[in-house]
Amino acid sequence: MSVLGHGLDLVECSRIARVLYNHRERFLARVLTEAERARAAQFKSSLQHIAGRWAAKEAILKMIGVGWRGQIAWTDMEILPDKLGAPVVTLCGETARRADRLGIKRIMLSITHTENFAAASAIGLSA
Repeated sequence: MSVLGHGLDLVECSRIARVLYNHRERFLARVLTEAERARAAQFKSSLQHIAGRWAAKEAILKMIGVGWRGQIAWTDMEILPDKLGAPVVTLCGETARRADRLGIKRIMLSITHTENFAAASAIGLSA
């Protein structure tokens, strides 16, 4: 198993809070899959959770060497917890095609947040 890519992102939670305040439903529908939105709704205060998912998706795009552009959609990446709560990444669409072209078969993802910041690191691994 080899490391084929790495991405890291940091976002200020206040930035996400402003977007949520002004465009909540539109932003959530554009950035999170239906299952991710349902998961976020389980939290009393979902801001840090949503900011963490934003950072994670940015880190994944950096890992595959692209920004958000072209045929890439935020919902091409779904991040849900496994039985122990660890984030599991599922790719589809153009994001999956780009990862496949790089030979990425598995993504290790770490997400962390505080009241003010959310950060994520994504590592793309070969088979």
